[in-house]
Amino acid sequence: MNSGEELEKLERIMERLRGEDGCPWDRKQTHASLRPCLIEEAYEVLEAIEKESAAALREELGDLLLQVVFHAQIARENGDFSLAEVITGINEKLIRRHPHVFGDAQVDG
Repeated sequence: MNSGEELEKLERIMERLRGEDGCPWDRKQTHASLRPCLIEEAYEVLEAIEKESAAALREELGDLLLQVVFHAQIARENGDFSLAEVITGINEKLIRRHPHVFGDAQVDG
């Protein structure tokens, strides 16, 4: 299983859910309407960590990832940014914040 391929699949699923023939509930969501879902999923991740349950943590991290992908899809539809730009941004930030590890080196996939 390749995480990049799975992430692309998740992105396509979300695009379809938000598309013309997609899910009515998913289509009407906005950044604002999803705020409670994002917070709830973050708390559920914390609960899974507290329980020390790897299975629960895996599931809840998936739910939290869904929120990230959902918001990125809405942003893409609005012409603001894409999921790829979110990922690029965090990759660059991690490298920039860890010069003691990466120095001037570039990390290639």
